[in-house]
Amino acid sequence: MNREPLKQEVSNMTTVTEFLLLGFSDVFDLQMLHFVLFLLIYLMALVGNLFLLLAVALDDHLHTPMYFFLANLSIIDISYISVTIPKSMDITLTHIRSISFSGCMTQIFLGLTFPFAELVLLTVMAYDRYIAICYPLHYQVIMSKMKCSSMVASCWVGSIMYAVLHTLNIFLLPFCGPNNVNQFFCEISQVLKLACADTFRNEMAILACGIVFGLIFCSSIILSYAHIFSTILKIPSSHGKYKAFSTCLPHLFVFCLFLFSGMFTYFKKSSESSFVKDILPALLYSIVSPIANPVIYSLRNKEIQKALGKLLNKGLFTREVSSTKRGK
Repeated sequence: MNREPLKQEVSNMTTVTEFLLLGFSDVFDLQMLHFVLFLLIYLMALVGNLFLLLAVALDDHLHTPMYFFLANLSIIDISYISVTIPKSMDITLTHIRSISFSGCMTQIFLGLTFPFAELVLLTVMAYDRYIAICYPLHYQVIMSKMKCSSMVASCWVGSIMYAVLHTLNIFLLPFCGPNNVNQFFCEISQVLKLACADTFRNEMAILACGIVFGLIFCSSIILSYAHIFSTILKIPSSHGKYKAFSTCLPHLFVFCLFLFSGMFTYFKKSSESSFVKDILPALLYSIVSPIANPVIYSLRNKEIQKALGKLLNKGLFTREVSSTKRGK
């Protein structure tokens, strides 16, 4: 059931007060398939990242800077996927595609905050691995609890400021219709197309910020790993090399996954619009990292595997005790 655009007359000019998000299909079977698929994706991301958070929080051996950053990465992934997927599932069930203007601006703000925070945090994590491998004797002093907390706080504050800047620029634009967003969530590039004004400056600001910050953070990560790998190759024992690689490779995989999915999404030709060029890249960008990150870290990190094993064993033991008590 599609709703007509809700508008109000302001100064002889209609102002859009809500947007209509994209529905995936009008066929009932395809709608149910979409809902079940998104539900499974959402649950996988939630369960994977929550298990990772619990493992880090409950295991004293994981109370180190690396796992502190990893826990924050899980928080970002849970938050980011919660911005887009639940609303899309709601549209499938209720057939109400509308989202208020303020709700759309909120989605844009959060959709900018969490990816930017993830990029900054991945840079911080690369710096952490650089200090741990290149300066192991000074690691505890350099990566103190206070410094780690300051880095994470700066990550969040910087990401919020970045998102506020771009969201405010969109918020101040006039929107007089049409109001159909060609995306399953309020993506900034798609909403800009609906503005009743010249958005060239907005687009250039987004592109310039993306290129500048992308180059700064990506070059920092690349330089960190160049030093890391050169140091690892100098380690005489094969066991030492393997241990060093095992702590770095998961982070490097996550960074590459995030980088390539982001580039695929935001550096496509804006003049060409289709499911493959617009919707699919955004879909992959918003769900791949939240699902893949806990899997990558769990598969490549033995400490995480041990912590998860202890967590699962505690859960099974608690169930057995409670079932025994009930039997008595």
